[in-house]
Amino acid sequence: MKVLKKDELRRHKMETQLRREIEIQSNLQHKNILRLDSFFHDHKHIYLVLEFAVQGELYKRLKKAGKFPEWLASRYIRELASALSYLHRKNIIHRDIKPENLLLGLDGELKISDFGWSVHSLNKRRQTLCGTLDYLAPEMVESRSHTSAVDLWSVGVLCFEFLVGSPPFEDTRSGTYERIAKVDFTVPPHVSPEAKHLIESLIQYLPSDRMSLDRVLIHPWIVEHASGRNNEGQNS
Repeated sequence: MKVLKKDELRRHKMETQLRREIEIQSNLQHKNILRLDSFFHDHKHIYLVLEFAVQGELYKRLKKAGKFPEWLASRYIRELASALSYLHRKNIIHRDIKPENLLLGLDGELKISDFGWSVHSLNKRRQTLCGTLDYLAPEMVESRSHTSAVDLWSVGVLCFEFLVGSPPFEDTRSGTYERIAKVDFTVPPHVSPEAKHLIESLIQYLPSDRMSLDRVLIHPWIVEHASGRNNEGQNS
């Protein structure tokens, strides 16, 4: 149950954002997207009844582990790419993909949650600066219009973070802005060449240069681990 206070929503002028979140999430059906079953309200609160993600937040799992083994990171990226591909086919951009917005289901499967910054974008291009700095694409930090390609950038950032333990552009606030704009990052040598190729194919300055989600799903690094190799202890 997600409980929201009406007076806080009014104070922060977030009524429209919440209506959009409910409208979008209540119409989504995908195994890697947290389901919104229903919602109701009283005179003080709005209540969202959400699918229960049994294993909790992926963020806490990552912080506890430090970083993920490549087979597990590959699994999460495959599930994330599948869910985002579904959203993009429905002309929905999530715009706030980060570990805190990813939950884990009964079998440890990834589930995208929190559609507060999501938008249904038939015209394909948006202007609003939103999301979390470490995961923002250059076109957002430079206040240019953006498309669903911002989600592709975030997938690359997450892949890096899963394998390294921290986002690739982590710095002071101004330093992070500058590094994102310059695409200033280095993949550490312990990351496999296949994973490095995927990361560098997604973290591209030009949106048109970023690898598509369809190609992510058939990337050698994804296919290798999806075949079941190197997955010992996956459910431990």
